[in-house]
Order: sequence, then structure tokens, then C-alpha cells
Amino acid sequence: MTLTIAEEVLLLAYREDTGKPVIGSVELDAALAGAVVAELAVSRRVDFDDKKLVVTDNAPLGDEELDQALARISGESRRHKADWWVGKLRMGGLRKRLLTRLAVRGVLSEQTGKILGIFPTTRYPELDPSHEQAVRDRVRDVLAGAQPDERTAALIAVVHAAKLDREAFPDAPKGRVKEIAQGEWAGEAVRKTIASVHAAVIAATTAATTAATTATIN
Repeated sequence: MTLTIAEEVLLLAYREDTGKPVIGSVELDAALAGAVVAELAVSRRVDFDDKKLVVTDNAPLGDEELDQALARISGESRRHKADWWVGKLRMGGLRKRLLTRLAVRGVLSEQTGKILGIFPTTRYPELDPSHEQAVRDRVRDVLAGAQPDERTAALIAVVHAAKLDREAFPDAPKGRVKEIAQGEWAGEAVRKTIASVHAAVIAATTAATTAATTATIN
């Protein structure tokens, strides 16, 4: 089974036992949207032109979420920066769709219930741990010094931007995480992609947090 980068983020972000996320909703949703952009970039469907996202190939990838995002970016009349797209793609139920998809495929278990017998809640405990373990092994190899491939580097960049690395890989060398997230290990084209996605997730997270804080104060 091949997982998308966004699905890999979800497996790292949800506790295996309780099926609840270990980081906040703002950070997680921005990370998932950033992972979608990252996947399109490493698949050579989009590129960054002066920090703006440009479609370079309209060919479908065969994944519903990725193809819908690609079509949406391609159909936009104006070019926008990556953080604008992360902000847009994080809305509309992306996380729920990905979680449901992983449950259907037998990776997670979808368990519904109510808090205090009133408020509905859904948990996603892990059903098949082999997939998350494979992701963790791959990331740990890179954090230990192995040369990263683009997909793993993009995953680490997204995880770092959302501050998920502190929960998922608490013992990871911070310098190594930062080096990968900013693309300092790679050639110019790859570096630009990894660094742009990393910055976009941070910007989108900051904007969403600021908006939520302002709304609460008002």
C-alpha cells in the first residue's frame, strides 16, 4: 500500500492507542495541506516561481485528493503564493477525508462516541501499525544521517513546520531536522521546493492562529 505524504503526516500526528491528535487542529490541518502541495511539487506537477505556485504538468497522479488539488490550482485565474494555497486547501474537510480513507483501507479504526453522552466525537486508533512503523523507520534513518529522498525530506519539512517533530521524534537532533526542512542538503531545485513548502506551512499556521485569536478577543 502506497501512502501519500499527507497520510504519513496523519499517522505521525495521531496517537496509536487513543486515536487522538498530538498537536493542535490549526497546525495539523496546515501540515496536511502543505503535504498535498509538497506531493504535487515532488511529483513535478507544480513549481515555485517567485514564491508563487505554478502548475507545470496537468497530468493526474491517480489519487483523488492530489488530483482535485491540482485541478483547483490549475483552474485558478491568478497565481498565488504557496501559503495562500495551504490556507485554502486546509479547509473543506481534508483531514476527515484522509482519516476516513485510511480507516477504509484498514490502517486506522474509526470509532464514534459521545463526550458526557452529548457531544459527538470520533477517534482513530491504529489498526495496522506496520505502515506508521515504516514511515518512522524511514524518517529516523534520514535524521541519523542517511541521504533523504525528496518525499522524505518534504515530509520532515512539513512535520517540522507544524512542530509535530517535537512529539513524533522528540530525540531527533534539532540541527539535522532544520537542515533537512530548509533544504540545505540538496541542489537548488530541490532546496527551493522543500524550503518553500516548509515556509508555507509556517505562514499558513501563523495566519490561521492569528485569525482565531483575533476572533476570540473580539
